[in-house]
Amino acid sequence: MTGIKTLISGAGIAGPALAFWLARYGAEVTVIESAPARRTGGQLIDIRGCGRDVITRAGLAEAVATARTGADGLSFVNAHGRRHASVRADGFGGDGPVAETEILRGALVDILHDATDHTAAYLFGDRIRALDDRPDGVHVTFEKAAPRRFDIVIGADGLHSGVRGLTFGPDHTQLRHLGHYLSFWTAPNTLGLRDWTEVYSEPGRTVGARAVNRNTQLMAFFSFRSAPFRHDPRDTGALKAVVRSRAAGMRWSADELIDHLDDTPDFYFDACSQVALPHWSSGRIGLVGDAAFCASPLSGHGTTIALVGAYVLAGELAKSAGDVVAGLRAYEERLRPWITRVQRFGQGNGGAMTPRTSAGVAFRSGMVALQERLPLGDLLLRDQIRLSNGFTLPDYTPYERTRP
Repeated sequence: MTGIKTLISGAGIAGPALAFWLARYGAEVTVIESAPARRTGGQLIDIRGCGRDVITRAGLAEAVATARTGADGLSFVNAHGRRHASVRADGFGGDGPVAETEILRGALVDILHDATDHTAAYLFGDRIRALDDRPDGVHVTFEKAAPRRFDIVIGADGLHSGVRGLTFGPDHTQLRHLGHYLSFWTAPNTLGLRDWTEVYSEPGRTVGARAVNRNTQLMAFFSFRSAPFRHDPRDTGALKAVVRSRAAGMRWSADELIDHLDDTPDFYFDACSQVALPHWSSGRIGLVGDAAFCASPLSGHGTTIALVGAYVLAGELAKSAGDVVAGLRAYEERLRPWITRVQRFGQGNGGAMTPRTSAGVAFRSGMVALQERLPLGDLLLRDQIRLSNGFTLPDYTPYERTRP
């Protein structure tokens, strides 16, 4: 890819990961991000199976291991706080309900940015306004910067991707709602958790907390089942009111966690949705990560498929020897079967996150408690473990040109 001018929209995880690999193959990479600086906020994410393999191949395993959180396991609790079923992170090959490699999103963003700081040009505080795919390349109009031409443009700008909207149309034609909403926020560790997660469920809603930042804080979370409803993602006050309303009356420590919504330094709320596209590219414009194939937080594989997708996209573009359209097609052909399986898993995993009935809550805890008492090994989570390791990374090292 020596000399191939590449524009990546989005400086979260998928974008810098793609920039890392493209630079190794000799591409000239520019990353544009609408935020004024790195997006270092966010909650815990996990890296599973072949996603860990990508990190290892990138030479970043030590940095990730150093920054990982001390999440040792998870317990389901009753309304009085009694733990009645638990699972440890070091079981299931590190790919169980609590992944062995869990890291704050901001920490992984920093690692990826530091690894690409000298091999990619970052343009913060700007966004793409128009894309014109011509025979000589993609002519890009920016909100602030002067227009430029690129050989290829990749949208790595998340679930509500601007590049996807410009290329394939509005969100509502591409998003598959999974019947759940999910919220995260940071709170003081008033529960006294140490390297552990506690989860409490009532029919149709779940609240929980995980110790983070050396047990000084909690990652609080709340999910509830609901048909789709209109909400403004920019109206934080209204979204916090939704969380309060939907969590009202819950037992355990729900009120204690909800009380910290007003003073939290970060807050996330969105529908659990998947991106459903017939193709991940059009001409010289492509998509990767959530922008292309978001599987929703219910899948537990969002970061993993972003890392693997970036690795495969860069590798297939390098193999295409300058034919970027062919490279984009090869990337989709190689990766889509596995992504389809991940999305199907996400569609069926809502019952584990937020059971619909009291019987479902009891059944989930009972199955986990059974696993504790009997040597079932990987049986209970067989499908998830197979999925996490269900894609074999191709070897693209013959195409490397530079090493950061």
